[in-house]
Amino acid sequence: MSVAHAVTMERGSSRWLLLGSLALNLFFVGVAIAMAVRAPAPSYWDRNVFVRVDRLAATLPAADADILRGEINAKRDAIADAQVAYHKAQDHIHEVLRQEPFDAEAMRAAMAKTRAARQTFDQTIQGVFAGIAASISPAGRQALANWPPGRKPVSDKR
Repeated sequence: MSVAHAVTMERGSSRWLLLGSLALNLFFVGVAIAMAVRAPAPSYWDRNVFVRVDRLAATLPAADADILRGEINAKRDAIADAQVAYHKAQDHIHEVLRQEPFDAEAMRAAMAKTRAARQTFDQTIQGVFAGIAASISPAGRQALANWPPGRKPVSDKR
């Protein structure tokens, strides 16, 4: 192999190396731009049950959505009271966790109050939804069963 042949091979290799490096850099710049530009996925979770009910109603047939909103509005005070009590109980747990010195018994008591408030809240909202489910169309019940949107129906697991 002559010296001229070795220099020619070295030049060709360095050109490919330069081209590969440029392509890799452009790829990383493209990924960085795509990550900066893309919008975050919308969240379907909200602590407020009334916000979640509005999102749910938007996925139902119009007549069923009206029934849902009407029943929720009719029971709004009871639902709101149960929700506020539950959220206050949750917040109390956070307060107990921040106390120094930490009191394990106070934490257990706060958790017991939260469980009771959660059960009351669940019974209230579930009672309303049981009545709603009996009043809406089969298509509306299917939409409730498949909430949130995009959830796949549970298959028969026998």
